[in-house]
Amino acid sequence: MSDARSIYREAFRHFAEGRVDEAIEGYRRSLEADPEFQLAWNGLSLAYRQQGDLDAAIEAAHELVSLAPDDPLSYTNLSIVLMQKGLIPEAEDARARATQLQAQQES
Repeated sequence: MSDARSIYREAFRHFAEGRVDEAIEGYRRSLEADPEFQLAWNGLSLAYRQQGDLDAAIEAAHELVSLAPDDPLSYTNLSIVLMQKGLIPEAEDARARATQLQAQQES
């Protein structure tokens, strides 16, 4: 996991500096080291979204949701990218799930 985490940090640095292609490459390498590393799936989804590859962003967001089904932020990310793709009913479903999970965590 430490390998995946250090690769992720480098990818995140690329993303923060606006080097999206390098970030995507890094997130993918991080996931090769640990296919269940949730932060890398989230970063990959955000980077693809930034790049404009909404299909790939949705795919990564779905993977994140499958790994973190109780995390409201995973569903929020999915909702945003689905909305950008124009998949409004699906985006609203993901948003509703995020809201439900958030309410459960607060109670």
